Amino acid sequence: MSIHERGEITSKASWGRSESGFLCRLRGAALVAVLAGAGGSVGLMLRAGRHNSSRILLVLFALWVLSPFVVLVLANMVSKRWSVLTRATLYSVMLVLTLGSLAIYGDVALGPPRAQTAFVFVVVPPASWLLIAIVLPTAALLSGRRSRRGDVV
Repeated sequence: MSIHERGEITSKASWGRSESGFLCRLRGAALVAVLAGAGGSVGLMLRAGRHNSSRILLVLFALWVLSPFVVLVLANMVSKRWSVLTRATLYSVMLVLTLGSLAIYGDVALGPPRAQTAFVFVVVPPASWLLIAIVLPTAALLSGRRSRRGDVV
Protein backbone atom coordinates (compact mmCIF):
# COMPACT_ATOMS: atom_id res chain seq x y z
CA MET A 1 0.00 0.00 0.00
CA SER A 2 1.14 3.55 -0.65
CA ILE A 3 -0.24 7.04 -0.38
CA HIS A 4 0.01 9.30 -3.44
CA GLU A 5 0.33 13.09 -3.39
CA ARG A 6 -3.43 13.54 -3.57
CA GLY A 7 -3.96 11.30 -0.56
CA GLU A 8 -5.05 8.26 -2.60
CA ILE A 9 -4.23 4.88 -1.16
CA THR A 10 -3.30 2.29 -3.78
CA SER A 11 -2.03 -1.23 -3.65
CA LYS A 12 0.83 -2.65 -5.70
CA ALA A 13 -1.70 -4.74 -7.61
CA SER A 14 -3.28 -1.62 -9.12
CA TRP A 15 0.10 -0.39 -10.39
CA GLY A 16 0.24 -3.26 -12.91
CA ARG A 17 -3.02 -2.41 -14.65
CA SER A 18 -1.37 -0.68 -17.61
CA GLU A 19 0.90 -3.70 -18.08
CA SER A 20 -2.07 -6.01 -17.73
CA GLY A 21 -3.99 -3.94 -20.26
CA PHE A 22 -1.06 -4.02 -22.66
CA LEU A 23 -0.66 -7.76 -22.18
CA CYS A 24 -4.37 -8.25 -22.78
CA ARG A 25 -4.20 -6.28 -26.04
CA LEU A 26 -1.07 -8.15 -27.10
CA ARG A 27 -2.83 -11.45 -26.39
CA GLY A 28 -5.86 -10.41 -28.44
CA ALA A 29 -3.72 -9.29 -31.36
CA ALA A 30 -1.70 -12.50 -31.19
CA LEU A 31 -4.80 -14.70 -31.19
CA VAL A 32 -6.34 -12.86 -34.13
CA ALA A 33 -3.03 -13.03 -35.99
CA VAL A 34 -2.62 -16.77 -35.35
CA LEU A 35 -6.13 -17.56 -36.54
CA ALA A 36 -5.76 -15.38 -39.63
CA GLY A 37 -2.26 -16.76 -40.22
CA ALA A 38 -3.49 -20.34 -40.00
CA GLY A 39 -6.21 -19.66 -42.55
CA GLY A 40 -3.87 -17.68 -44.78
CA SER A 41 -1.15 -20.32 -44.60
CA VAL A 42 -3.53 -23.09 -45.61
CA GLY A 43 -4.93 -20.91 -48.37
CA LEU A 44 -1.46 -20.20 -49.71
CA MET A 45 -0.58 -23.90 -49.46
CA LEU A 46 -3.70 -24.80 -51.44
CA ARG A 47 -2.84 -22.17 -54.04
CA ALA A 48 0.69 -23.53 -54.37
CA GLY A 49 -0.64 -27.09 -54.66
CA ARG A 50 -3.59 -26.32 -56.90
CA HIS A 51 -2.22 -28.50 -59.71
CA ASN A 52 -1.77 -31.49 -57.42
CA SER A 53 -4.40 -34.14 -58.12
CA SER A 54 -4.02 -35.97 -54.79
CA ARG A 55 -6.63 -34.59 -52.38
CA ILE A 56 -5.31 -36.78 -49.55
CA LEU A 57 -1.84 -35.27 -49.95
CA LEU A 58 -3.31 -31.76 -49.84
CA VAL A 59 -5.22 -32.58 -46.64
CA LEU A 60 -2.07 -33.98 -45.04
CA PHE A 61 -0.10 -30.90 -46.06
CA ALA A 62 -2.85 -28.67 -44.67
CA LEU A 63 -2.67 -30.46 -41.30
CA TRP A 64 1.12 -30.20 -41.35
CA VAL A 65 1.04 -26.47 -42.12
CA LEU A 66 -1.58 -25.89 -39.40
CA SER A 67 0.35 -27.76 -36.71
CA PRO A 68 2.51 -24.84 -35.42
CA PHE A 69 -0.58 -22.64 -35.18
CA VAL A 70 -2.40 -25.34 -33.20
CA VAL A 71 0.60 -25.62 -30.86
CA LEU A 72 0.54 -21.86 -30.31
CA VAL A 73 -3.20 -21.80 -29.57
CA LEU A 74 -2.80 -24.71 -27.13
CA ALA A 75 0.13 -22.92 -25.46
CA ASN A 76 -2.05 -19.84 -25.15
CA MET A 77 -4.75 -21.92 -23.47
CA VAL A 78 -2.37 -23.28 -20.82
CA SER A 79 -0.47 -20.02 -20.29
CA LYS A 80 -2.86 -18.49 -17.75
CA ARG A 81 -0.51 -19.20 -14.82
CA TRP A 82 2.73 -18.43 -16.63
CA SER A 83 4.74 -15.37 -15.67
CA VAL A 84 4.11 -12.09 -17.44
CA LEU A 85 7.46 -12.33 -19.24
CA THR A 86 6.74 -15.83 -20.52
CA ARG A 87 3.22 -14.90 -21.68
CA ALA A 88 4.50 -11.76 -23.41
CA THR A 89 7.13 -13.89 -25.11
CA LEU A 90 4.47 -16.40 -26.20
CA TYR A 91 2.34 -13.63 -27.69
CA SER A 92 5.36 -12.17 -29.46
CA VAL A 93 6.29 -15.56 -30.86
CA MET A 94 2.70 -15.96 -32.05
CA LEU A 95 2.96 -12.69 -33.99
CA VAL A 96 6.45 -13.35 -35.37
CA LEU A 97 5.71 -16.90 -36.50
CA THR A 98 2.46 -15.84 -38.11
CA LEU A 99 4.03 -13.00 -40.06
CA GLY A 100 7.08 -15.08 -40.96
CA SER A 101 5.04 -18.05 -42.13
CA LEU A 102 2.74 -15.88 -44.23
CA ALA A 103 5.72 -14.09 -45.79
CA ILE A 104 7.49 -17.34 -46.66
CA TYR A 105 4.37 -19.14 -47.90
CA GLY A 106 3.26 -16.04 -49.80
CA ASP A 107 6.59 -15.82 -51.58
CA VAL A 108 6.33 -19.45 -52.66
CA ALA A 109 2.64 -19.43 -53.60
CA LEU A 110 2.44 -16.01 -55.22
CA GLY A 111 5.98 -15.67 -56.57
CA PRO A 112 7.43 -17.05 -59.76
CA PRO A 113 6.94 -20.78 -60.39
CA ARG A 114 9.51 -23.00 -58.71
CA ALA A 115 10.50 -26.60 -59.22
CA GLN A 116 9.97 -27.75 -55.62
CA THR A 117 7.44 -25.64 -53.80
CA ALA A 118 6.52 -28.47 -51.41
CA PHE A 119 9.93 -28.25 -49.72
CA VAL A 120 9.04 -24.95 -48.05
CA PHE A 121 5.73 -26.32 -46.77
CA VAL A 122 7.56 -29.33 -45.34
CA VAL A 123 10.37 -27.37 -43.64
CA VAL A 124 8.61 -24.32 -42.14
CA PRO A 125 6.43 -26.17 -39.56
CA PRO A 126 9.31 -28.02 -37.85
CA ALA A 127 11.40 -24.83 -37.94
CA SER A 128 8.48 -23.08 -36.22
CA TRP A 129 8.28 -25.80 -33.56
CA LEU A 130 12.01 -25.48 -32.98
CA LEU A 131 11.69 -21.73 -32.47
CA ILE A 132 8.82 -22.27 -30.02
CA ALA A 133 10.77 -25.00 -28.20
CA ILE A 134 13.79 -22.73 -27.77
CA VAL A 135 12.23 -19.33 -27.05
CA LEU A 136 9.44 -20.20 -24.59
CA PRO A 137 11.50 -22.34 -22.18
CA THR A 138 14.26 -19.72 -22.31
CA ALA A 139 11.76 -17.00 -21.36
CA ALA A 140 10.37 -19.20 -18.57
CA LEU A 141 13.88 -19.87 -17.26
CA LEU A 142 14.79 -16.18 -17.32
CA SER A 143 11.50 -15.29 -15.68
CA GLY A 144 12.14 -17.82 -12.91
CA ARG A 145 15.58 -16.39 -12.27
CA ARG A 146 14.19 -12.86 -12.08
CA SER A 147 11.49 -13.85 -9.59
CA ARG A 148 13.97 -15.71 -7.37
CA ARG A 149 16.20 -12.64 -7.29
CA GLY A 150 13.17 -10.55 -6.34
CA ASP A 151 12.31 -12.90 -3.46
CA VAL A 152 15.78 -12.47 -1.94
CA VAL A 153 15.52 -8.69 -1.72
